[in-house]
Amino acid sequence: MHIFIIKKGKYLAKVTVDKKYGVGQKETPKINEEIIVEEVRLIGSNGQPIGIVPTSRALEIAKSEELDLVLVSEDAVPPVCKILNYGKYKYNLKKKKAESKKKQKTITLKEIQLRPFIGENDLLVKCKAIQRFILDGNKVKVVLKFRGRELSRKELGYEVINKVLETCSEFAKSEMPPKLEGSVIITVLTKK
Repeated sequence: MHIFIIKKGKYLAKVTVDKKYGVGQKETPKINEEIIVEEVRLIGSNGQPIGIVPTSRALEIAKSEELDLVLVSEDAVPPVCKILNYGKYKYNLKKKKAESKKKQKTITLKEIQLRPFIGENDLLVKCKAIQRFILDGNKVKVVLKFRGRELSRKELGYEVINKVLETCSEFAKSEMPPKLEGSVIITVLTKK
């Protein structure tokens, strides 16, 4: 990791270059002595704007209140800093992130593979698997693969796909019509 100090107008900026993440990819905001600009726009611990002050003065104010000086917006001119309890701030961010993750519903894409000359009972077993996946809240990608000279009989493949769509029409609908891509016919089923 390399750290460069560059001048943006009359302000200094610190840019980190990391081989793994690229330029300036830092997840945590800069706090206290990590802030190396000459002056900042300061927001007090109560949320009221204090004004543009030198960084050293902002650090003194933060230390007198026994709080941290956190760089909120680096891109603003001058950069914006806020006085707050950094540990509590990080805890609340982590809590919000976990809460938003809890509310998310993940839909996975399951795949069912078929062949053009599949037996009737095998097709019913595949349709029951599709039903189970769809009722669990997933999408199902139905893939019918051709091998060798089977590709010359595309109509058989479309017949098998249409049988699947007909059998699953009670609980599923096709998100996209069956489409031939190379040597496979693909369609995606979702809950009705």
